Formats: sequence, structure tokens, C-alpha cells
Amino acid sequence: MNSGRHHIGIGMTSKRTRDRLVQRLRDQGVRHERVLDTLRDLPRHIFVDEALASRAYDDTALPIGFGQTISQPYIVARMTEILLETGACDKVLEVGTGSGYQTAVLAKLMGDVYSVERIGALSNRARQRMRELKLYNVRLKHVDGTMGWPEFAPFDVIIVTAAPNSVPQELLAQLKVGGRLIIPVGPAGSQQLTLITHTEEGYEQKVFEAVSFVPLLPGSR
Repeated sequence: MNSGRHHIGIGMTSKRTRDRLVQRLRDQGVRHERVLDTLRDLPRHIFVDEALASRAYDDTALPIGFGQTISQPYIVARMTEILLETGACDKVLEVGTGSGYQTAVLAKLMGDVYSVERIGALSNRARQRMRELKLYNVRLKHVDGTMGWPEFAPFDVIIVTAAPNSVPQELLAQLKVGGRLIIPVGPAGSQQLTLITHTEEGYEQKVFEAVSFVPLLPGSR
């Protein structure tokens, strides 16, 4: 990453461009003001290759290499909003660091963030970006994300940014009672954004909307 890239740019990274993105998110139903403010202020262009910087504030997923994408801003906003509105967010596990964009949003709005990523090169780049943004409440680890981060469990929140066909039991086991897991579930073409809450009696599930994520894969590289 070029350390000379500016957080507040001109042209396609300008305030006006960011304001247009936030208006699109409002039009799609995102209402949480702190989430909207964070997505307006966070420099999404530093999370993508410079060749794609002109598209950084489009409401679309973009490639980040290794067959992965930076999530669509609407999905980042929606998942974050759901978690903030449903309970405590003091201790957060993110499965799938990717570019670090969702990680940074969580770090600005929640407590301590623990993020795992199976692709070492992506984890290293995300670590650079966290330092550049001075986000010191984030811990990153290069590891098989399907196993979570049991050393720091239990978590108030687990957010998964890739889609398994079914919810990994290892992640459910790392939720506090009262904790929530938000995750896209299902094969490509039929994934549903799902919120699972750990109650005293077990697990409650609520499905929100159809989504499209890269698959959640085991192992690391």
C-alpha cells in the first residue's frame, strides 16, 4: 500500500462522492446514524487497489485479489446496524478480515475486535491499514477462520463475512449467552443473511434478506 495515499481525496474520493454513497444507503433503508457517519468518514479507497479507487464509493463489492472481495457498503452497513441494535458489542470476533474494511467499521463502532483471515497476504495488508488508521482496538490473526479464535472466547458478537453452507458449530460455541452471530448461510445463489442469538434455552434464528458472499473455506494459506 502506498503510504502517501490521502484519506480525504479529490474527485471520486471527495466528500460529495461519500455523501452520495450515504444517501444511497439511506434510500436502501439503513437508518443507524453512527453507522452512516462511519461509512461516510472511513476512507474506503485505501482498502482497494489504486486502479479501483475511482469506484471505491460505489455501492458495490470490488475484487481485492485471491478470489476475494471488499464487501458492498450496504451489506457492511446492514450487518453492523443489526448487531448494534440487538445488544452489547464490547467483544467482537470477525471471521474473514479480507481488506479490513468491515474490520475498521467494527473498530470505530464497537469494543475490542478480533479478526481472523485464512489468506496471509490479506491479513498482512489489513494490519498495515489498521496502523495507518490508528485503530488500536483490533487484533488480527492468520488462521483457519472456521475455527474462530477460541483463546479469546466468548464473544458478544461474531460477524462472518463469507458464506458456509451451514453454520459452523465451532463459532456457535464461542458466543456468550446473549451474544449474536450474523452470517450469510447457503450455497452461491441462495444465501440468506441470518442472525443467531445465543439464549439461555439455546439458539434463536432470524433471517433478514438474500445476499451474495464468497464461500467460507476451511484451512489457511
